[in-house]
Amino acid sequence: MWHNSNFVKNEGPRTNSPVICISTAALEIHVNLPGGLLSFPEPVAELSKRKPLLRKGIMRSFLVPVLTAVILGGCGRAAAQTSSGISTGIAGSSDGGQAGAALRQSPFSGSVPEAGATAAILPLSFKDAIERGLRNNLGLLLQSDAALRASGTKWKELSGLLPNLSAQATQSAAQIDFAAEGFRFNIPGVPKVIGPIGIFQSGVFLQQSLFDWHAIERYRSAREDENAAHHSLKNARELVVLAVGNAYLQALAGAARLDTAQAQQATAQALYDKALDQQNAGVSPAIDTLRAKVELQNRQQQLIAAKNAYAKQKLALARVIGLPTGQEFNLTTPAPYQPVTTSGVDEELRRAYLSRPDYLAAVQQLRAAEEMRRAATAEHYPTVDIGGNYGAAGVNIGISHGQFQVGATLNVPLYAGGRTHGDVLEAEAALRQSRQQLENLRGQIDYEVRSALLDLQSAADQVEVARSSVDLAEQTLTQARDRFAAGVSDNLEVVQAQESLAAAHESYISSLYAHNIAKLELARSIGFAEEGVKQYLQGK
Repeated sequence: MWHNSNFVKNEGPRTNSPVICISTAALEIHVNLPGGLLSFPEPVAELSKRKPLLRKGIMRSFLVPVLTAVILGGCGRAAAQTSSGISTGIAGSSDGGQAGAALRQSPFSGSVPEAGATAAILPLSFKDAIERGLRNNLGLLLQSDAALRASGTKWKELSGLLPNLSAQATQSAAQIDFAAEGFRFNIPGVPKVIGPIGIFQSGVFLQQSLFDWHAIERYRSAREDENAAHHSLKNARELVVLAVGNAYLQALAGAARLDTAQAQQATAQALYDKALDQQNAGVSPAIDTLRAKVELQNRQQQLIAAKNAYAKQKLALARVIGLPTGQEFNLTTPAPYQPVTTSGVDEELRRAYLSRPDYLAAVQQLRAAEEMRRAATAEHYPTVDIGGNYGAAGVNIGISHGQFQVGATLNVPLYAGGRTHGDVLEAEAALRQSRQQLENLRGQIDYEVRSALLDLQSAADQVEVARSSVDLAEQTLTQARDRFAAGVSDNLEVVQAQESLAAAHESYISSLYAHNIAKLELARSIGFAEEGVKQYLQGK
């Protein structure tokens, strides 16, 4: 299908380049992504029998770029969630849950690195990481530029309502050929060419709109957009706190897993040595030694994986906060655990609707859409302008005299070929979308607040249970080792106790991470992340 695409007014230059649209469904090519299933039904086979050259041409020329666009478009949609709000439903898992995945696909996972890496190991506290993220995070920098652009748009709209004043002075010379101007005569004594003639003109020119309701409403809309951009900038700061907090807590969890893996390897090594000594002494069979060796190698593998995961988590944290590339650092803030007292669902929702910057930005965007809708209707209204100039004119600057001109213009639109009606329809569609997005965001806030409160309570309970499980697992391992050393049982109980202790430690690390992330989630969901993250992590 051929389509001639033209941009509408004020949206870009016109182009007459043809655009070719190929429907994969029309070609009976069904794409199921991201599952990776690509099927060619029977009609394609029939097409290949009848027109193989046509089918190959279509497949080579269009199918590959279409599929590439589909795949990249899917990634782009995930990355496009910036200032309007990123999914923040972080689950209590080691990979950061949904919000961690969303942040990794967004500009908030990147930064503009600072210069000047040092050879010394940098101590990095949670507070330092937040401050660096608020300076260097890419998502925040881009949103800052967007706010600056919105301010520039407002001033451009305002310029149409303010006086436009300019000054001009010219000095020129001209020679006039009457024949070239259409005057052909032959009169004695009258030259056919006169000049050169000196011409001097100078003046001050003024243009002022007295009444243009369309321009007034457009300015009001731009002003609301500027306010929305400032709220979006505040929302970007909240998302930076969430991104940095998530990355820092993930790194803390990785450090805890690394310490646990090292301790488990040391325990497995000691048990293997004990089993080997008892085998050499003829006290225990070789199967106990083999079982202990397998357990030791499992712990060694887990330690290697834990080291790698921790190093990558530190790299991700450095990317989010903009540390100099190659800068080594250590985490100095331990993972806290303090219960949080909440105000209840209704109070938290009330705070969220009053203070969440993305919700306030959506309200401003709705107001801007309403003003733009009125601006579109105002294209039917007449406009009144005045203009004038005052200056001097003559042969040159020394031989000149003053002159002026002043006037008013009344412009009454009668028929614009349907352009005004089209602008009204577009503005109405944008207004409806803004209303729908605001209502959707209100429902999303309700979901996020309730979900964060549930996660917070659940994670707190999990931490308590996990603590008890670690204590019980350690006691079980101690008793199993004593029984094995006394020859009462083989080391199967010891290996099972090691596995139980490792699972208990992992559960405790995950639940502690989930509890702290739930604090950040609650702070974010009520629009209190930047100011309240320190208090929430301290249990206040």
